[in-house]
Amino acid sequence: MNTSFNVAEAGDGSYRLLAILRWVMVVIFVSFGIQKFTLQSAQGIAQFITNSPFISWLSIFGLRGEAYVLGVAELTIAALLAAGAFSPLLSAIGSLMGVVTFAITWSFFFTTPGVVKWSVSTDPIAWNLTGEFIFKDIVLLCVCVVLFLASLPRSFVPLRKA
Repeated sequence: MNTSFNVAEAGDGSYRLLAILRWVMVVIFVSFGIQKFTLQSAQGIAQFITNSPFISWLSIFGLRGEAYVLGVAELTIAALLAAGAFSPLLSAIGSLMGVVTFAITWSFFFTTPGVVKWSVSTDPIAWNLTGEFIFKDIVLLCVCVVLFLASLPRSFVPLRKA
């Protein structure tokens, strides 16, 4: 039974192609992380943080501080994912942190007032531009799930073949 963690860059065939997803996520997390150190980004995410049952506690750091905390977290995830090209355990940790990040981000779709207007009309879900921006994060969440599962030992993910 193989219980060693895996790295896509060391894999074969289509499994190796998952490395592309890793490096795209590294670029995304670096980009998102750096943006959190700007006043514009801090102001832009304030409404999401305030209304989130998961991260509203970050407001204790103030407007800029809460953005800095998130920026550091995102840059840390980027570093873990990059290091994960060489260390399967770091790959799994970075990917799991990415899953948590995007799960929280996607929850803003439901917790931020005014993002979605639920209706029983012919247009059951109408969202504004903020809602559209958040909605796409489900794809990034799924990419992190795939990277996480690919990092785990085959014995943990029995459907994955060698």
